[in-house]
Amino acid sequence: MSLLELFCEIDDFCQTYETEIHQQLLADGIKKRQRRGKMSMSEMMTIVVYFHQLGFRNFKSFYLAYVSRHLRSEFPQLVSYTRFVQLMPYLIPSMSLYLHNCFGHPTGMSFIDATSLVVCHNRRIHQHRVFKHIATRGKTSTGWFYGFKLHLVVNELGDILACCVTPANVDDRQPVEKLTTHLTGKLFGDKGYLSSKLFKQLFNRGLQLITKIRKNMKNKLMILSDKLMLRKRAIIETINDQLKNISQIEHSRHRSVTGFMLNVLAGLVAYCHQPKKPTLIHNDLPIIAEFIQN
Repeated sequence: MSLLELFCEIDDFCQTYETEIHQQLLADGIKKRQRRGKMSMSEMMTIVVYFHQLGFRNFKSFYLAYVSRHLRSEFPQLVSYTRFVQLMPYLIPSMSLYLHNCFGHPTGMSFIDATSLVVCHNRRIHQHRVFKHIATRGKTSTGWFYGFKLHLVVNELGDILACCVTPANVDDRQPVEKLTTHLTGKLFGDKGYLSSKLFKQLFNRGLQLITKIRKNMKNKLMILSDKLMLRKRAIIETINDQLKNISQIEHSRHRSVTGFMLNVLAGLVAYCHQPKKPTLIHNDLPIIAEFIQN
């Protein structure tokens, strides 16, 4: 998506958002000036999301070396980098609502997974201060880490349906019920989501949780189509990889909690605007099933 298209999308949302939010604000009886800043909310949101689309590693370099030099005509009221950083925390509520507006539609087939968001190297845990008493230690298939977990639910078209961020020591099964309140059909996950209690809770409201079994468990019969789709669960692994390596939602240079949250939100928004997302082609599934049966 080009810069102009991105700005138009965000500006249309911000016009509706600012009108609605001013109607919902509670007044304390004291008249206050409603002074507008030099840059609009839509302009600042566009810059933050555009940073993740271009794949820059450092926001300061992106702002000073690229935006300030090459995008002056697009943003004539551009503020200094220090002032922009001061205003960035105010974008979190609007960015959260805009991300929710970018979510895809349920299709009856969804995939769930959790990925690590490391905030520092394990050797620097005791020296780390930014996320002290907030981040925790967790473990994945690749080892221990210090930080948070990003829980994602996507459909077979690569669209994000729901997401949340939790401390690293939170069990993967804990946020599943809240993430899937609006979903029905089938939900595919890895062995970390094995739970008879969770399966019954989801099944009672029309959502079937399908996972692989552990080596010490008895084998169970599974429909061939479900078995094939379970093998296609790598789609969400691909999405996690793109979020980390293209949208840059994970790095160890955060200097505030609000900056961390805005970075994750903007990275997810940038992924939602990708022209090509990882998808599954349903037409290939009957061919694969016939090949296995023969």
